[in-house]
Amino acid sequence: MIFYFTATGNCLYIAKQLDQHPISIVQELKKTELSYKDETIGIVAPVYGGELPKIVRRFLDKAKFKTEYLYLILTYGMNDSVAGEWAYYYAKSQKVHLGYVHTLQMVDNYIPSFDMNEQKAIDKKIDLQLKHIKDEIHERKHYIPVPTQKGRELYEMASRRPDNVNDGSQITVNEDKCIGCGMCTLVCPIGNFNLQDKKAKRKSNQCEFCLACAHHCPRKAIYTSLSDKNPEARFINENIKISEIIKANQQ
Repeated sequence: MIFYFTATGNCLYIAKQLDQHPISIVQELKKTELSYKDETIGIVAPVYGGELPKIVRRFLDKAKFKTEYLYLILTYGMNDSVAGEWAYYYAKSQKVHLGYVHTLQMVDNYIPSFDMNEQKAIDKKIDLQLKHIKDEIHERKHYIPVPTQKGRELYEMASRRPDNVNDGSQITVNEDKCIGCGMCTLVCPIGNFNLQDKKAKRKSNQCEFCLACAHHCPRKAIYTSLSDKNPEARFINENIKISEIIKANQQ
């Protein structure tokens, strides 16, 4: 049994390599009872600023796991900061005891900081990393990563940012480009978009800042006011279909 949260397909791709039928955290959160029992249980989630996404935290807050081995895989782009240690202690605070935590480097989809074309050109040896992790999970290894000094410094810098840096107020729709296809309404994991007069509109400033809306917009009409590194470059994991993202996130 493995759970995942995904915006552009990275975490779903990894989850599918570990289980034929991975389970969407977004869809599970619609249930009133979140109790799970299996011999091994895994979670795959992205790193956001050295922490877990808010939606994954909500899942850990509510879920009850009965298993001999609970593991967490965290995907990241350029630096995993303190993510492994942070996630371990956050889960522990919710009485969720992780036996194994490992980070895995993939394409960084944070468009305010990275040009997606440059990111896609970097060979991050994903399959090699994944093989190492799969072998350790098979052995039921116990491991919690210790952050580097650089990772701690990066996390401290990120922690000083204003609270509204990564909220919905930073997401902008170019109405001249928007064709009213409604894709953003389908991939947003909290259902924060609707169509008004055939144009995409945010309902509120509540936001995971997963950027699924921006990456999946066919006209690149959604961007961040933080200034995208390359407004014409977006990323979707080539191994994942858009229909899979919609199924995972649609409200």
